Amino acid sequence: MLSNTPYLKIRKALDEGELSCAQLLDHYLTNIHNKNPELNALLSVYEEEAKVRAQVIDEKLKLGTAGKLAGLVVSIKDVLCYKNHPLSMGSKILENFESQFSATCVERLLAEGAIIIGRNNCDEFAMGSSSENSAYGVVRNADDTNRVPGGSSGGSAVSVQADMCAVSLGTDTGGSVRQPASFCGIVGFKPTYSRISRYGLASYASSFDAIGIFANSVEDAALVLEVIAGEDDFDSTVSQKPVENYSQFEKNIEEYTIATFNEAYEHGMQHEVKEHVQRLLEGLKTQHKVESIDFPLLNYALATYYILTTAEASSNLSRYDGVKFGHRVANPKDLEDMYKRSRTEGFGKEVLKRILLGTFVLSASYLDAFYTKAQKSRRMIKQEMEKIFEKSDFIILPTAPTTAFELNAKTQDPLEMYLADLLTVPASIGGFPAISIPIGKDKNGMSIGLQIIANTFEETKLLSFAKGIQDKLNA
Repeated sequence: MLSNTPYLKIRKALDEGELSCAQLLDHYLTNIHNKNPELNALLSVYEEEAKVRAQVIDEKLKLGTAGKLAGLVVSIKDVLCYKNHPLSMGSKILENFESQFSATCVERLLAEGAIIIGRNNCDEFAMGSSSENSAYGVVRNADDTNRVPGGSSGGSAVSVQADMCAVSLGTDTGGSVRQPASFCGIVGFKPTYSRISRYGLASYASSFDAIGIFANSVEDAALVLEVIAGEDDFDSTVSQKPVENYSQFEKNIEEYTIATFNEAYEHGMQHEVKEHVQRLLEGLKTQHKVESIDFPLLNYALATYYILTTAEASSNLSRYDGVKFGHRVANPKDLEDMYKRSRTEGFGKEVLKRILLGTFVLSASYLDAFYTKAQKSRRMIKQEMEKIFEKSDFIILPTAPTTAFELNAKTQDPLEMYLADLLTVPASIGGFPAISIPIGKDKNGMSIGLQIIANTFEETKLLSFAKGIQDKLNA
């Protein structure tokens, strides 16, 4: 009964006394003990404290005082702070570091009765598209352990995919929730930039980073968003807009206008991915208006994204210098030697490469040629997408050009690896909300994801539409 069951069904069983939090937790812990040694999705499992918390929540359920997320078993990506628990960001530079406080999103989960079961493995500092860059080993796809789960939130995606928790929090800077969700056959949702407070999220690229949600259903993602979204005194960039009742889905969905980009299908797309997405778009034409449009700026999205995010990473990661916290080299000759060697030893190859690239594009000689031009490009892409949303309700694209690829298949060619983000970065560049839902499998049994993008702060409309599609696919 419990296997990959959405939380809303679990909650019904908890409320009716057919299931206890303790029994539910045992189910997930059994899966963790059996599956995680091979999958490497969780770096820490908080077994004993989770059991204590389950007993407390069982009592609240009996008394009728349990919160909105009572008994929801959650894992969190290793870039989110959880007070007095490890935080390493998949890096040796923060090995053995413990958080001094909890992220706002974590606090809000706990306040509504969620149980945090563990900390997820991820690409180091959330930099990667395959979860092969972690200092603590690769994460493996539960559908085929010789394949990647996507990145950078691969551990979070796999923990839901392999039924080691009901929901997981990840982060999405350029597709790091949506792409792993596509590869793992689950729901992955990135809200509008600033919809969820970033307080307690270790920064990669601050103007792109968004906390996202992995779940087995759109309903679960909507409910979690309802709890963790909203203003926060600790984050000056968070939106002040009121939080809507996302889990109260819009009824009587009208006819929508849907756009898809012609260029999206021209970049080495796997035939089965194209086939599944276009078949679904054909099906939508019975109720909605679907238009194929030209969006030539897609060809500039990836370069824009990588120039700007590496520049921001170069700045954000300067704090990891071996002085106040984290890894420090033994016996440095002087201060400069300590900085250089501590950072060289502490950071992995991908992080070092992005810091160097970011420093390069920010240097005096190249600032205008690269960074300033990329900022202009970002504004143009955002404005052109806003124009599309004046005429269309949604943009629908494949989430990724391919299904999950084999381990080490793209590690020698950075450009090949970066192309895995091609279709997810436009929503990140503009800060638009986007969701990936599973729509089928390829001949090897690997999942194919459909990406739906909406205008900023139109989460209710987006989630309602996505739920409608998921309901039809599951019927």
